[in-house]
Amino acid sequence: MAYPEFGFETTAEEAGAAFAEEIKGKNVLITGTSQNGIGFEVARVLAKYAGLLIITGYSQERLKLSESAIKAETPSANIRILTLDLNSLAATRSAAAEVLAYPEPLHVLINNASAPLGPFATTADGFEAQIGVGHVGAFLFTKLITPKLLASSTSTYTPRVLFTASQAHAFGPGVNLETALKRPATGEGFIAPYAYFAIKSANVLFASELARRAKGKLLAFSYHPGLIVTNLGTKEPAVPVFKAMGLIEEDGSPTKKFPWKSIPQGAATTIVTAFDPRLVGESGAYLNDSKIQNELLAPHTSDPATAAKLWDLTEEALGEKYEF
Repeated sequence: MAYPEFGFETTAEEAGAAFAEEIKGKNVLITGTSQNGIGFEVARVLAKYAGLLIITGYSQERLKLSESAIKAETPSANIRILTLDLNSLAATRSAAAEVLAYPEPLHVLINNASAPLGPFATTADGFEAQIGVGHVGAFLFTKLITPKLLASSTSTYTPRVLFTASQAHAFGPGVNLETALKRPATGEGFIAPYAYFAIKSANVLFASELARRAKGKLLAFSYHPGLIVTNLGTKEPAVPVFKAMGLIEEDGSPTKKFPWKSIPQGAATTIVTAFDPRLVGESGAYLNDSKIQNELLAPHTSDPATAAKLWDLTEEALGEKYEF
């Protein structure tokens, strides 16, 4: 079957329509699905085709708002709400246990959730919030529900795990392997933009190492959705950070220095990464504008030794192995 070529202006609707047959009957879990975000837009489109769509977040109230909005557009959508608080390892384990108890297999996991940008903060378990939620929590959740993902494998289908990264990973020095996973985090030397750059580097490293260790049992990818005005950048704690990064003006409007995408355009790469059959042999790749662009990776995110070390340190921090 011939599939279209995608680019900067591709929307989630267009990507969903292109892969409607691939999405049909698939069960997908997306972390971070609040309205006015990329995860919600991905969920909204996939709900038209997926067999089961599991939307997650730490707020039951916000999840219900997302569910209602999706069902209003697609009444036939099969949606399940899962409360998942990646700020807490105990809560993450509880949510994973709930997923493992589902009768259905899971075909796609989209790790999209992140901690709010802002001043230094720690998770319930003492990790710096950005790395704690976006990497440690995601690592644990992915590990725990891997059996559910592997159960969806067939002779013609391999499950996929996705990570919403960012090209911003290249702006900083990457993950400080000496301090990133220390507990309790002290905030010494904390710089908000660099914490964001570090977690996005960690997302890329986790995807590439997961792809290597899985040895084809599942496919893993990271991607840059684009520069987008979402709820991440409009919350008050994040505004000074975005201003410091030169992304928004003093009045809060997006700077004209960079090309901005709409939320539908930003969500397109997620859908392509999750369902494009042309990516089957490309596990570990990094996508941008709905196509593989590994050449955009900074050296600190393309070093296999760094990826392996981060994996090992994360296992040590959690006190358990993630093995296949």
